[in-house]
Formats: sequence, C-alpha cells, structure tokens
Amino acid sequence: MKITRKPSAKRGGRGYLDGQMLIAMPSMHDERFARSLIYVCAHSTEGAMGIIVNHLAANVTFPDLLVQLEVIPAADRIQLHTRAETVTVLKGGPVETGRGFVLHSADFFIENSTLPIDEGICLTATLDILKAIARGNGPVSAILALGYSGWAPGQLEIEIQENGWLHCPADPELIFGADTEGKYQKAMKKLGVDPGMLSSEAGHA
Repeated sequence: MKITRKPSAKRGGRGYLDGQMLIAMPSMHDERFARSLIYVCAHSTEGAMGIIVNHLAANVTFPDLLVQLEVIPAADRIQLHTRAETVTVLKGGPVETGRGFVLHSADFFIENSTLPIDEGICLTATLDILKAIARGNGPVSAILALGYSGWAPGQLEIEIQENGWLHCPADPELIFGADTEGKYQKAMKKLGVDPGMLSSEAGHA
C-alpha cells in the first residue's frame, strides 16, 4: 500500500483530517470499529487510512512478533532491550491484518520508508524499524498495529456526515499512552463530551 502526503486541514487543505483522531460514535454500526479511536495517517480525495490505537491485539506481544518474524532468534528474547518489551501490539484495523504498521515519534526516520504525518508523529511499515527497536536504537515512543483501517474516496466524509465519527486533535498520550483501554474516554473528554450522554441521534460536536 502506498501512502502519499498531501495538504491537511492545518495546512490550508480542503478539510482533510490527517494527523487527527477519529472517535467512533455510539451509533457506529460496524462492530469492527465500536468504541474505536483511530489516528488518521492519510486523508485526501483518494480516500483515507488510519490506525486504531485503543484495541489490543489478542494473545500476542511485541517480543512474540519479533520471534515470529525472525527479527530475533527465540533465544535472544530474554535479552531484549527494555524499550522493546514495552511496545504495545494493537489491532490497527481490518485491512492487511497480517502486516505490521509502526506509529512512532519523529526521533527515528528511515529514508524512503518513514512517512512523516503531523506534529512529530511518523509511520513506518518495514522490518527495519522492528530490528532497530529490538536493538534499543529505535524511536523513543512506538506502537505496533496489525492491519489498518481504510476508506474509499469520499467514504469517510459520508460516515462523518452520518454521525459515525467525531474527531479531535491528536496528542502523544492518545497515541502512545500506556492506558490503551482508557484512550477512548480521554479523547471524548478532550472534546468535552460525556459518552453516556450521546445517543445514535446525537449531533456533531
């Protein structure tokens, strides 16, 4: 999948949401996105792509994946750098679930592989970043998502108009925070919204 950079709303674009968080409304009918918080990596007339940042992948850890992908031999697992032990593995979305996508801080960059998104957040989807994290010289902050969330041209805009999503500015805590399950509530509070007060007929914030 090729992701290209284009103007975002902050740069005078036509209302694009790259670098923003999407918050699933209680009216979200697609169970795959229920109570999801999604960091939008790319949004343009060609569609949108994002990573769910608040749904943990079941029964898998980052060291497990390093061994499965043969980034490290199983015998080296106990010698992993502390930073590698703390990387959270998430269900990034229903598309390409066998592929890993790393959202990370901008202190790590691979030429022609890393996509700068917004406000110091980058996306890299190559084994090189996993090797760097395993060695202890990867980014200071990182999460690994299995799969991503994608929208066809105009689809996300329609879903927002139909009350499927709210959106708010991203921040490092919403992306990288250790309290994965609490991110949804934090995003709602950032908008001053109480999820319990919303119904499927609620208006947009």
